Amino acid sequence: MSDSLNEPVTGKTVVLGLQHTFVMFGATVLVPIITGLDIGVTLFAAGVGTWIFHFLTKFKVPVFLGSSFAFIPALIVIGQSEGMPYALGGIFVAGLLYVVVSIIFTFVSTDVLHKILPAHVTGPVIILIGIILAPVAIKNATDMYVGNVAEQIGVLGSWGIALFTFASAIFVKIAFPRWKLDFLSLLPVLLAIIAGYILSIIVGIVDFSGVAAAAWFGLPNFTFPQFSASAISFTVPIAIVTMVEHFGDVLAIGNVTKRDFLKDPGINRTLLGDGIATSFSALIGGPANTTYSENTGAIALTAVHNPWVMRIAAVFAIALSLIPKFTALIATVPAPVIGGISILLFGMISSIGVKNMVEARVNMDDPKKLMIVAAMLVLGLGTAAAEVDLVFGMFSFGGLGLAAIAGIILNLILKPANDKI
Repeated sequence: MSDSLNEPVTGKTVVLGLQHTFVMFGATVLVPIITGLDIGVTLFAAGVGTWIFHFLTKFKVPVFLGSSFAFIPALIVIGQSEGMPYALGGIFVAGLLYVVVSIIFTFVSTDVLHKILPAHVTGPVIILIGIILAPVAIKNATDMYVGNVAEQIGVLGSWGIALFTFASAIFVKIAFPRWKLDFLSLLPVLLAIIAGYILSIIVGIVDFSGVAAAAWFGLPNFTFPQFSASAISFTVPIAIVTMVEHFGDVLAIGNVTKRDFLKDPGINRTLLGDGIATSFSALIGGPANTTYSENTGAIALTAVHNPWVMRIAAVFAIALSLIPKFTALIATVPAPVIGGISILLFGMISSIGVKNMVEARVNMDDPKKLMIVAAMLVLGLGTAAAEVDLVFGMFSFGGLGLAAIAGIILNLILKPANDKI
């Protein structure tokens, strides 16, 4: 276990960084695959964006910034109607909104933030982060490979590979310490993915044709943004939702590492880092960046909190963006393998939320707190959405964002008694 921040970089740290590269890779490259953005640019922007975030947060927060899914509708809609450069322009301005909000929070004390965000509000937000991601894990776990063995493997075969990957991670974490393999026990994600990948090769569902066709070296296809009022007005409101999610992610990583990142380095600095990284990504042709819950789950599983691990993962991301053949190789990891490990990682995030409420001794006998938590869980998991008619059309505000806003407002209205810790 490693509980210290910013320990010296060693060979072990590098391997741990590689593990986090695998953790973030699937989701990060999925956004450009869906939207048509360049994968190399996306990885480059994620790596550089992570370093920007760490620099602006005094190198204290163990976070990796990857592609945000929240902006996918804007990228698709604006990309089809006006062209992708205009969608990038909207995301660039959305990142600047983070900067404006970060300046505002510079003048808001940590005590005020904790009053607005007590454990009976932050706990459900963290729980929802993991549960909302759960369908992604299950979809991957049940995804059949479309190829020459699709009929043979089927859904049960996909589940078999996913559960084998899941079981491998548990085995590494539980058995390896007993065998005095302490360092290897810190690599349950990486070793489980390797085990699942080897099984997938044996089954015959790994397609290496893309690797053979890819070049060894190549610069990403950088694209510069263009700006229009309609694209900006469509994209910027989405940043309101992602900023709420940002709060939840920062609280989650703080609970994992037992540190109050709202206070030090401050939520104003984390918002600034996220916003500048997002604007930088859009400036070179990449999607919006966001703090990655997948990597938070890996930190919770390994108990290694050293931010250098994330910065090394960022270096790997930048390197991969310049080596298309390696990018293509990692992209061959089948969906069931990613799904199997995601079941564990996303579950860890929700468990952190439960742990947060238990450690804060939240009194769930208090009907006010019970109603706040109940409303947040239903709004977050249900199909509820608040729609606002804006100039460009209807803006839907739902899921985690709606749950968090509802929890904050209900807490301010009901004013439940403080928990005694």
